[in-house]
Amino acid sequence: MNESPTAAEFLARLDEQSSDEELRKYQRYFRFDADDQDPDDHFIGVRMGTVFALAKEFRAMSLDEIEKLMDSPVHEARAGAMSIMEKKARNRRATPEEVNALAELYLRRHDRVNDWDLVDLAAHHVVGRSLRERPRDVLYTLAGSENPWERRTAIVATAHFIAHGDLDDAFALSEILLEDDHELVQKAVGWMLRAAGEADRERLLAFLDAHAARAPRPLLRAAIEKLPPDVRAHYRSLKS
Repeated sequence: MNESPTAAEFLARLDEQSSDEELRKYQRYFRFDADDQDPDDHFIGVRMGTVFALAKEFRAMSLDEIEKLMDSPVHEARAGAMSIMEKKARNRRATPEEVNALAELYLRRHDRVNDWDLVDLAAHHVVGRSLRERPRDVLYTLAGSENPWERRTAIVATAHFIAHGDLDDAFALSEILLEDDHELVQKAVGWMLRAAGEADRERLLAFLDAHAARAPRPLLRAAIEKLPPDVRAHYRSLKS
């Protein structure tokens, strides 16, 4: 791979790897009719393991070329862009300035980060890492967005803080998003609460004592998954 790989080269490699069989798998998993896909936002049938392997090969791609990849109507191409960004951000030699530039691109082009899997590929290590030592106001702005994927970014980004024992934003944003009306935001909030609870069980229990009764069931199920059976039963009973 040359030192300046392009989005066009990445897309060409994707096309070589596409298959009808893999497209049918995506059709079942993402619940869409393959014949009625939006031509401006569609799958071509490349398995994600292949996408991630290509992202590793293309990890030297410039921000300008990554943005071109994000502009592609092909879902796997946008997944590749997110995976490249994640790999760049996790590189031990990445400077704060480089990580911040990746996060700026992600946030500026959030219109192209338009499904749960794209959020999950990069929000943690790109957005979260960029805010590790910086003000986190942007997450609270995202949490108030009408776009569910922006709200999901807000909470998933806190995974980076949780991994460093910094739980305040995870709990604060979980409270803001507690009654979110989108199931895939609810589940993400529950997962972050579960992760925060693994770091501080008592703080999770206090949060649940205060809020479990009004939490949506998908959120609550995810949040209590690692708790003992009797404790899970207690919090489920509050929903009755």
